[in-house]
Amino acid sequence: MSKLFIFLSFYLFTISSIKIKNPEKVIGPPFKGTIFVNSEIITSEDKTTYVKNEYYETALRKMYDRRVSDWIKTKPIIFKSFYHDSDIIEFQVNPEFGSIENAKSQVDLFAPEIGRLPIVLRKYIKTVWIHKGLKPFGGGNENILIHTDWFEKHYKNQGILEETLFHEASHTSLDSIHANKLAWIDAQNKDNNFISEYAKEFPNREDISESYLLYFALKHKREILSDITIKKIENSIPNRIKYFENQNFEVYPF
Repeated sequence: MSKLFIFLSFYLFTISSIKIKNPEKVIGPPFKGTIFVNSEIITSEDKTTYVKNEYYETALRKMYDRRVSDWIKTKPIIFKSFYHDSDIIEFQVNPEFGSIENAKSQVDLFAPEIGRLPIVLRKYIKTVWIHKGLKPFGGGNENILIHTDWFEKHYKNQGILEETLFHEASHTSLDSIHANKLAWIDAQNKDNNFISEYAKEFPNREDISESYLLYFALKHKREILSDITIKKIENSIPNRIKYFENQNFEVYPF
């Protein structure tokens, strides 16, 4: 993936430049954003493949920081996080956290949660950047971007940390492979709708992450969804559901 990747996952809305066929038949997206639909899709009770993390070093790294909307060069506190079914992930914690102990507390919080994600979404995660700051998370560039103040104010209170990490990891591991595939674009056109307003406003960059989360819930956590929610998902994106079915994604530990 390109090292010049610009981070995603701003829940903002602009006018899309992409038009859907037969717009008069579009009922409209059933949800605003899919991470808010159900906080039980993945929980702290689900199995994690996380094993341990170890302090590695403090060394120069290039990290993206939403607070300045740019890349920064700094010397983060670096940990290696181990998972029993996938590669080691390097956690780079901004030195603003002040000490190895403070940095480790952040890794101890987020590393096990990343281990709960299906393996298909962890496949291309090589690094995790952790900063302070009241800015949203991001995904891409073989990375997950975390801003801890945003987590404390928003994701923690709503109980949607795992759903947010799922969304961001979908950017990291699925977008570059699937977003421009003709079969995916064909599914979008046949559905003639989107799963969320966010996906509709950013169809090229957000549709996969928005759709895959609720497809996953439908497939692997159906019991937590209401009948109304199930119908909304199945009626809105039937062809995208078929597309995901045909991929046979590996979803361990589920």
